[in-house]
Amino acid sequence: MDRIPVPQQLKELSRFFTHNGYSVYLVGGAVRDIFLGKKPVDWDVATDAKPEDVSRIFQRVIPTGIEHGTVTIPFHGKMIECTTFRTEQGYSDGRRPDAIDYAATIEEDLSRRDFTMNSIAVSLPEGKITDPFGGRDDIRRGIIRTVGNASERFSEDGLRPLRAVRFSAQLGFAIEEETLSAIPGSLSVTAKVAKERIRDEIVKLILAPVPSAGFRFMESAGLLALILPELHACRGVEQKGLHEFDVLDHLLAACDAATQDRLEIRLAALFHDIGKPSVRALDGEGNYTFYNHETVSATIAGKIMNRLRFPLKTTATVTHLVSQHMFHYEPSWTDAAVRRFIVRAGEENIPDLFALRRADACAITGLKTEPAHLIEFGDRIRAVTEEQHAFSLKDLRINGNDLITLGIPAGRLTGQILKELLEAVLDDPGLNTHERLREIALAIYRKRSIAD
Repeated sequence: MDRIPVPQQLKELSRFFTHNGYSVYLVGGAVRDIFLGKKPVDWDVATDAKPEDVSRIFQRVIPTGIEHGTVTIPFHGKMIECTTFRTEQGYSDGRRPDAIDYAATIEEDLSRRDFTMNSIAVSLPEGKITDPFGGRDDIRRGIIRTVGNASERFSEDGLRPLRAVRFSAQLGFAIEEETLSAIPGSLSVTAKVAKERIRDEIVKLILAPVPSAGFRFMESAGLLALILPELHACRGVEQKGLHEFDVLDHLLAACDAATQDRLEIRLAALFHDIGKPSVRALDGEGNYTFYNHETVSATIAGKIMNRLRFPLKTTATVTHLVSQHMFHYEPSWTDAAVRRFIVRAGEENIPDLFALRRADACAITGLKTEPAHLIEFGDRIRAVTEEQHAFSLKDLRINGNDLITLGIPAGRLTGQILKELLEAVLDDPGLNTHERLREIALAIYRKRSIAD
């Protein structure tokens, strides 16, 4: 096959170029997806027209990367990235070229790209395939291989090694031996890359079908020790008991088992036991203990996520899930105990917390079925929440202003009394009336006044 069908929208786009004497090609991930049998989401094109020519041809373009020859063309509801054929020189920051030169042919342009599977072009509107580096064969064989010398490609752009391991997890591809063996020599270049760019690749890896595949390549190539040393430190930390794996293999298995489209749950699964190396100890019977590991794990997870510039809200959600993942339910729990758990975990977090526990259990047993105790606990929580009792200060039938009108001084004391009122209501929801809470609040205040 030397041609592929071209969508009508791309044919229409290409006429703007060809009618003005320029050539244009579909390139990048869209072409790779076509050969993988997937429907492309985004379209990128390459052309011998310079950015100023593209701006003249089209009514509107956005100069998204004009210093590197790239503009974005709004076209029939799509945002199409258009880059002039180019070669690149110098990569002092380990990521972006210090200078670019415009190239004459698509073959020259393809030679600067990272992997053979991403270095295939399709001429528009004809659909003729240009594949100078054997990208189609590598896609068929499921191999990630650099264009040309792997050490040179990785020394140009320190993000490329991470892209290699991320693609391996996303596509289920192996990394070609020479390509993989070149990664350790480029770690100093990867270390220069902005934390935000590294975070973006880690996120894509974590959301892949089998993230552990990419993390194992990261470990063997030295990337894990460089980027996530806290995770790398979990290798060889045995657990015994119910655990067949060391801490690192358990975390990777939990990440694989977690809900794929929920980043927070997958991150929590990856980090939920990351504090175990710090707290591991032997008891008198020769068994390992990991007391308070959930708290330490939450702290470490927060440091990692802050270092990689994750949004504060995402970090707060993940660290909360990690800190709460060791909850223990007994059928003997009273409804008051269930209500206290809801307050401690946060009602909005409970579905994610249960999903984390399912992933944790699956990483131990290999079974994706819901543990029986979680099913029962879930039923108890639903029954309690359907009663619509108070679970927070805002649910109380009294507030700080009400306490002040009772003669209780405004300030820290009112907040402390409100917390005690919530505790009372959690024990007995029937107390949540304005009159009863007024009585209890006054009794607490008088008791404190006498004590003072």
